[in-house]
Amino acid sequence: MTTSAKRRAAIILAVDDVEETRDGIEKLLTVDGYRIEPARSEDDAVDRARRQRPDLILVSLAGRPVEVLLAAARIRHRAGLGDEIPVVVFCMPTIPEGEAVAMANNVHVIQPDSFNHLRAFLARLILRN
Repeated sequence: MTTSAKRRAAIILAVDDVEETRDGIEKLLTVDGYRIEPARSEDDAVDRARRQRPDLILVSLAGRPVEVLLAAARIRHRAGLGDEIPVVVFCMPTIPEGEAVAMANNVHVIQPDSFNHLRAFLARLILRN
């Protein structure tokens, strides 16, 4: 399978509790050839991940950073997905803009300085898997 074919087939579970943000993420990443599975909450994400195994989980939820990180990890665990599925938590205000921090068990935190930065980061994670 070619790199571009693998990327076109990749499914991203986009978890965001703000409808407009979810819709924007879906529109922007669909242009890159990803299939987006939108979810509005942790429970919704777990249900969708069980039905459609994603290649990557992208999480942006309201709440304290530690709660969002725990929710992101729970989504993967509760859905029965292994640690090989990357989880990306983005727009965390506690890390400098444009930085990415790798957490344990293939969980990454990123505050992209542009949408292109986020796109490149996601592509690297998906191609690595």
